[in-house]
Amino acid sequence: MENIYRNIYCGDLRKEHVGKTVKVAGWINSIRNLGSLVFLTLRDETGLVQVISEDVELFNDITRESTAAIEGVVRMRSDINPNMPTGEIEIVLDSIKILGKCMNVLPFEVNRSKDASEEARLKFRYLDLRNPLVHEKIVFRTKVIEFLRNTMKSLDFTEISTPIITASSPEGARDFVIPSRNYKGKFYALPQAPQIYKQLLMVSGFNRYFQIAPCFRDEDCRADRTLEFYQLDLEMSFATEEDVYQVGEKIFYDTFTKFGNKEVSPRPFRRIAFKEAMEKYGSDKPDLRNPLIIEDITEIFSNTSFNGFKEKIVKAIKVNSCDKPNSWYKKLEEFIKEKGAQGLAYIKVEENELKSTITKFLSVDEINGLKNTLKLETGNVVFILAGDKKVVKYSGILRNKLGEELELIDNNKFEFCIINDFPMFEYNEEEEKWDFGHNPFSMPKGGLEALRNGDIENVVAHQYDFVCNGCEMASGAVRNHDIEIMKEAFAIAGYDEEVIKNKFRSLYTAFQFGAPPHAGMAPGIDRIIMLLTDEENLREVQVFPPNVSGMDLLMGSPNELDERQLRELHIKIRD
Repeated sequence: MENIYRNIYCGDLRKEHVGKTVKVAGWINSIRNLGSLVFLTLRDETGLVQVISEDVELFNDITRESTAAIEGVVRMRSDINPNMPTGEIEIVLDSIKILGKCMNVLPFEVNRSKDASEEARLKFRYLDLRNPLVHEKIVFRTKVIEFLRNTMKSLDFTEISTPIITASSPEGARDFVIPSRNYKGKFYALPQAPQIYKQLLMVSGFNRYFQIAPCFRDEDCRADRTLEFYQLDLEMSFATEEDVYQVGEKIFYDTFTKFGNKEVSPRPFRRIAFKEAMEKYGSDKPDLRNPLIIEDITEIFSNTSFNGFKEKIVKAIKVNSCDKPNSWYKKLEEFIKEKGAQGLAYIKVEENELKSTITKFLSVDEINGLKNTLKLETGNVVFILAGDKKVVKYSGILRNKLGEELELIDNNKFEFCIINDFPMFEYNEEEEKWDFGHNPFSMPKGGLEALRNGDIENVVAHQYDFVCNGCEMASGAVRNHDIEIMKEAFAIAGYDEEVIKNKFRSLYTAFQFGAPPHAGMAPGIDRIIMLLTDEENLREVQVFPPNVSGMDLLMGSPNELDERQLRELHIKIRD
């Protein structure tokens, strides 16, 4: 009996097991019947092993993806497979027992599931997850989360789980609501984030809190956003913005250094004010791997007679060289127009002369202004956008597109930065009122004085985002813990004190019992995994995600309730 290995995994078998009798279990990955010999591979989570048998009749009714227990003797293979960790050995079959038969035709080949449609993959997600390439991403996710959890504990953060069922509050996104059976006409909600709870934990006297928190937002899905996602939620009492930066830098640097295979930005990460980010990169989540910079050249055309630039904001992007055919420029113009821009002009510098269809409309001073401001040299190409304030956004889109098209982006880097000094408020032109720009619980820089001086547009918040390769990786803030400042801020956004009392009753009350200054942030787990695995879609790194339309094809969600359930919840379906 000492010669039998009964609890060994397929992928663990090696040449040191030669001559031993082993018993392994897993999924039948492949079957090759050669008439006198049958070769099959057995797969479990650790890998594959080849099995050989001369008893061909045993396999007449055996199907791929069935689960089986196999017993046999390990021997050296005559044809070593260097691409297989177990490629030096094979098992000579003594017995096989089918544990769970695969009775249906497979909707796709498991080992090539990524070639199938996303709808099929999500409907049969348990088959998709058998694909080692897909499976490994979930295992990898687990390892990263374990590392993050250990990192937080090493920094003296206390892990605390906050409630999943809570109250609806106006935090920006739509809530998922839950009707109450016992309280007619009232509703619970799933948390968009543990925002209020973590602030209450600071008031409760906890010094440093964290959790791997599920968040729920009833928003349209896209490549980097789903209905349910996870974040590393953290908060610190008696902390400054810089304290949070240092914790965030350690989390991201250590995680991406350990699990990534690319160069990571050195610490401290570059700090960029929101205003500077929008001016230079046209985005509050700039991809710093892209060397292109947006220049504001509005002043050059302040007195222009050219209608394309007259009384407009004018932005330019200089490219050192661009050897592309005219058709490429035409496609680029069509692309940016589809995004909403009015048009695209471009100027080539040839032998120190500006060549373009628009130069005949420009004055000598304007041409010289372009040359001097942009420091133009032969071979340069200047791309120009003009319009209203939305041109800032379009110039950012153009910058990203040029970086990709001209292959200027270094894909071997994780380039981090911290965007800070976000506007506290933004003007809603449709409703003709001020709204919160980001988190309504952020502390305004300058406190009450900044809110009361009348210059609302220029009030900035202690709000910051960690950004990597053009992706927002974390958002955070120094929180507003002062009732008077909170009342003033919410009044500017159109909420009176009664609204604060009703919608944020817990914070409003708690802050009257001695609240500590506190600050925090929330790195997105799914986006961290997405970048580390070079995936462009969050659904690839979530175990059972909904599809892009927000439907769970595996579980059939959302589904209908029967009349009894509807009556219990006091709900009537409207046409």
